[in-house]
Amino acid sequence: MLAYKRVLLKLSGEALAGDEGHGIDPDIVNGICDKVKEIIEMGVQVSIVVGGGNFWRGARNGQKMDRAAADYMGMLATTMNGLALQDALEARGVQTRVQTAIEMREIAEPYIKRKASKHLEKGRVVIFACGTGHPFFSTDTAAALRAVETDSEVILLAKTIDGVYSADPKLDKSAVKYDEISYIDILNKDLKVMDSTATSLCRDNHMPLLVFAISEPENIVKAVKGEKIGTIVK
Repeated sequence: MLAYKRVLLKLSGEALAGDEGHGIDPDIVNGICDKVKEIIEMGVQVSIVVGGGNFWRGARNGQKMDRAAADYMGMLATTMNGLALQDALEARGVQTRVQTAIEMREIAEPYIKRKASKHLEKGRVVIFACGTGHPFFSTDTAAALRAVETDSEVILLAKTIDGVYSADPKLDKSAVKYDEISYIDILNKDLKVMDSTATSLCRDNHMPLLVFAISEPENIVKAVKGEKIGTIVK
């Protein structure tokens, strides 16, 4: 029994890097793609927004650069990750399309909402790269925007920790994990789940968010089945 029929999976670039912290770990990419194939075969329509932090951290890496230039470099990094995911999925017989918010027709389709929806209806995985196509916006905001535009039922936010906590559990041993929390509480408590723009966009459009650990790719399958994992944000 499926809890969701159309989902958007948000992957950070760091999640693809694994323990190395940089580049792409093939074992992690393969593990994620195995589970994406599994839920596709269950009848779930899947889109993916991927970050680029495993190659470039935007303003953080380019501290002395113009912020817009640094952000555009980050968008190119997301495209590399998108192509890696596409290759791994198609090696498994899963049809995919990469759509970029900045045109690069030789390697990907430009983002077109109606075209993306048609691909999803045909069972293809659509990978959205280049964020929103604009500097000063994160890939979290891109995930919220694409989820709303494509009528996704939930955003599956795959992170390096297993849910939403009252503080960073890596730094504060007394941090408490929430099973469920509201968007307004996330904003009021300044919890770093997504950036405030993405959080507000989800809240204003009633888009649920399920936060879970990607260290166990099986969580992707559990999420679409509605099993109790991570933290649900409503």
